[in-house]
Amino acid sequence: MLSERQNAIMDVARTEGRVSVDALSGRFAVSVQTIRKDLNDLCDARLLSRIHGGAVLGAGAENLDYEARNAIAAPEKAAIARAAADLIPDRSSLFINIGTTTEAVARALLSHSGLMVITNNLNVALALRPSPEIECIVAGGLIRRSDGGIVGEAAVDFIRQFKVDFAVIGASAIDEDGTLLDFDYREVRVAQAIIANARHVVLVADSTKFARSAPVRLAQLSQVGTFVTDRCPSDTLRDLCRASGVRLVETGR
Repeated sequence: MLSERQNAIMDVARTEGRVSVDALSGRFAVSVQTIRKDLNDLCDARLLSRIHGGAVLGAGAENLDYEARNAIAAPEKAAIARAAADLIPDRSSLFINIGTTTEAVARALLSHSGLMVITNNLNVALALRPSPEIECIVAGGLIRRSDGGIVGEAAVDFIRQFKVDFAVIGASAIDEDGTLLDFDYREVRVAQAIIANARHVVLVADSTKFARSAPVRLAQLSQVGTFVTDRCPSDTLRDLCRASGVRLVETGR
């Protein structure tokens, strides 16, 4: 049984994707200690997962709604996007896959010139459309209504026609052993084809992904060339990056 305040906290989490201790303390006019106890109770019930300064919706077999995902860690995603875009030189070819962070990277690339971008994300294509300096190629396949992602075997076959300089990929969750996870096996198949056909893979994921879980194995962190995040809270993953030769870029440090 949840208290009235805890039910209200869950309503906020369902709307915004995550909650902050300080914001909830002000919203409900109670101490931060009281909010922390509420969050601990909700996490014990597996309704939320703790992150630095607050909590996110607990992950199960399905992902959060697109709007909620878009709202989570928006400033952090913008900083990650700028750092990732700085890694992409002009006149490069690259894949950009499904995800709200990869969409932020697409917007950060608008000042680049001479790019060829292949994507299975309609939101990426719409973000890049205004630029006369970026040629954008969209994969064919089934359009996922929830977020404009293009998935399925037709998209996999399309991606396999290319061999590009870079791939910018996201993940729904990152396990402690370096496993990258997602929710839709059809999306994962496309992402795996993207990884296999890029010379350098750039993973972009904010630190909330370390507190989540998802059921489908996408790849291992060791398959990535560069990992851009706001903050890596795990020494285990830092050691894994070092041992695997993965460049770790933390925008919040």
